[in-house]
Order: sequence, then structure tokens, then C-alpha cells
Amino acid sequence: MTIIAGVERIEGESPAVVQGAKHAEAFDEDLHVVHVVSQSEFRDLEQDSLRETGKTVPVDDIRSFARKKAADVASRTTDDFEAVGLVGSAADEIIKYADSHNASYICVGGRRRSAVGKALFGSVTQDVLLESNCPVVTHVRPAKK
Repeated sequence: MTIIAGVERIEGESPAVVQGAKHAEAFDEDLHVVHVVSQSEFRDLEQDSLRETGKTVPVDDIRSFARKKAADVASRTTDDFEAVGLVGSAADEIIKYADSHNASYICVGGRRRSAVGKALFGSVTQDVLLESNCPVVTHVRPAKK
């Protein structure tokens, strides 16, 4: 079985990877660190490429870009992981990936936000918590002052 850590492009250690690595070690399971490029990010990269080169960007190149981001974030915490890059809705893609790999846990980070902020902008962490078929471990980072 597998532990999934969903990550964003952040500076420093990812709380999701920290928790994922702890769970993977404790349960002797593989750690897969997943970064998802959203459809809007993908469109932006496509438009930039069309403007600069006149060519579209193959989706496999975008997955490779996302995999490199996952590896960059994970490598700040552990050397024992598989980096995964996906394209789509972050929560949906993380949950689908976890289901397809029979994940024991999904580890995600979160940001402290007001109730209005959550209602207006949604939350990948919240969606994963509500929709996942396996247990979810989350770490909420304190708001910056």
C-alpha cells in the first residue's frame, strides 16, 4: 500500500511530506509525493508556449513539470519517495490517484483561512477531507502575521 502526500509549490519543508514520510516509515509503506497542475495553469503554460514558439505543450511535458515540482518539495524532507505529476483539479486528482494506488493515508497541508475565505475560494484540503475513501492527515499552517 501507499502513503500519498499532496504538495503545492512552497518554500521550505512541506508539512504534508513530513507527515507522509513519518507514516510511510511507521507503516513500512511507499511514499508518493503528488503535485497537480491545475487546468488554468496548464492553459497559461499553453498560451505562453504558443506565443513564444508557436507550438502547444504536450500534456506529458506538463506532468513532467509537476513531477519535478513534487520532487523539489519532497527532497527537502526525505530521499525515499516517488514523485508524481498530474494535471486537473487538485483534490479530484489526488483522490483518484490515492484510490488507484490503494492508499492507506493521504497527507495534505492547509492554510488557516476565514470562513468567508473558504466559502469564496474553496479548499483542496477540505475537498480531500470530505471526498477521500481513505483516512486523511492534515496540518494547518498558522496564518502569517
